[in-house]
Amino acid sequence: MILYDYFRSSAAYRLRIALNLKNLTAERRSIHLRRGEQRAPGYLALNPQGLVPMLVIGDRRLTQSLAIIEYLDEKYPQPPLLPPGPEDRAWVRQVALAIACDIHPIDNTRVLQYLDKTLGIEEARRDEWYRHWIREGFNAIEAWLAERATGDFCFGHAATIADICLVPQVANANRLKLDLAPYPRIRAINAACLATKAFADARPEVQPDAE
Repeated sequence: MILYDYFRSSAAYRLRIALNLKNLTAERRSIHLRRGEQRAPGYLALNPQGLVPMLVIGDRRLTQSLAIIEYLDEKYPQPPLLPPGPEDRAWVRQVALAIACDIHPIDNTRVLQYLDKTLGIEEARRDEWYRHWIREGFNAIEAWLAERATGDFCFGHAATIADICLVPQVANANRLKLDLAPYPRIRAINAACLATKAFADARPEVQPDAE
């Protein structure tokens, strides 16, 4: 397996966590998003969307972090990243997708660069844009967790795709100096996850391409 990665990408961070949880190793190739390497012709020939992560397995190229993570969960079922019951699986996906579909896409690098370079919005206002959409998502997620989360993780006593999505988004919130005091359950789950090796080893600051 070959993982095309960038240390600060939260989508790539999710996949690193999943690979660690599955005890899988991939050869790493860094695509520097801030330098625009994702738009280079060679990378676009491999991944026309020009995003990370991308996981190459033989002659197959897989993109979109949650699609890859669910592939890994089907291919390597232990430990499972989704609970057994359909209702519980839907709830776990609900938390994951609130982050991956509602928070992250409007706060990622290419959106922020568009706000900067095309619309001319200054850094302070861009950062507030970022914080606003994290708060909007975290308000709902905190309420869901208060209703359903009974263990150390989002669902029970083992990590799921909900935790895999939550931890990178908390890292983004911390980088933007968002006040997380209103989110005690999110903070507790984040701490429990980062106390495990799989999550700790996936942190951006410990990656080979970290800056």
